[in-house]
Amino acid sequence: MAIGFLTPSLILIAVFVYGFIGWTGYVSLSNWNSLVPDFSFAGLQNYIYLFKDFRFQADLRNTLFFTILFILTVIVIGIVLAILLDQKIRQESLFRNIFFFPMALSFVVTGVVWQWLLNPSTGVNLFLSKIGLDSKWYTDTTIIPGVSWGKIEFGIPVAIIAIVIAAVWQMTGFSVAMYLAGLRGIPEEVREAARIDGASEFQVYWKVILPLLRPITISVVIIMAHISLKIFDLIYAMTGSGANYVTDVPGVYMYETTFRGNYYANGAAIAIIMLLSVAIFIVPYLISSRKGES
Repeated sequence: MAIGFLTPSLILIAVFVYGFIGWTGYVSLSNWNSLVPDFSFAGLQNYIYLFKDFRFQADLRNTLFFTILFILTVIVIGIVLAILLDQKIRQESLFRNIFFFPMALSFVVTGVVWQWLLNPSTGVNLFLSKIGLDSKWYTDTTIIPGVSWGKIEFGIPVAIIAIVIAAVWQMTGFSVAMYLAGLRGIPEEVREAARIDGASEFQVYWKVILPLLRPITISVVIIMAHISLKIFDLIYAMTGSGANYVTDVPGVYMYETTFRGNYYANGAAIAIIMLLSVAIFIVPYLISSRKGES
């Protein structure tokens, strides 16, 4: 009976997940870069073209720094807010709802809202201009420090910081929920024992609580990395590829290459590279989790 119930799901997954992944990989090795299908073998030609392409190099740079800034900020803010909520403050449920609410929105809505808020001529700049600050936000093409690397400047694109702010605003609630659950699962006796041994409140959290939250931190890193590496809708709705591709990512490039340029083989190659980049994070985590269970 169990096999009978599982078989339909296994067939659907085999066809619509792994079957389509295999088809995408097959297309990425072909010469199908026009409206007319051409499945002649091209080898790694499409991949070589991408890694030599200025736009794709910029995409890899943007994804790298977006992922680093996004994950670090989500973890730090999530831990701080979770610790504050764990102090049994009044109206805790109200604050929890405030922090969790952005997760109920889609990235498209978040992108449109933050596009308005961070518009260089309106939004928060109306207030910043009164104190002498004038930021270009997602229209800034500055790269810090801007070291030459291949065809691009390697460094942190200032414009990507605006994307990070929007993404952190939406996803921090998840981090808060994870860390708050972890904090509530730590027995109070553990903290009291550390205090009796002479640890200050800072040392209790730094040397006792945070190490115990390591599994949750790993889970947050994996999930946030998965989101950042394949992000598309937030950036497409908020900035698009940006001037000089300072806010472009592989997801946006793949969409425009495949569905606007009709370069299906190149688009499939981008998709496979995105899949492999996500697998770098997910597969080791799944293996270690499986070993831990066994």
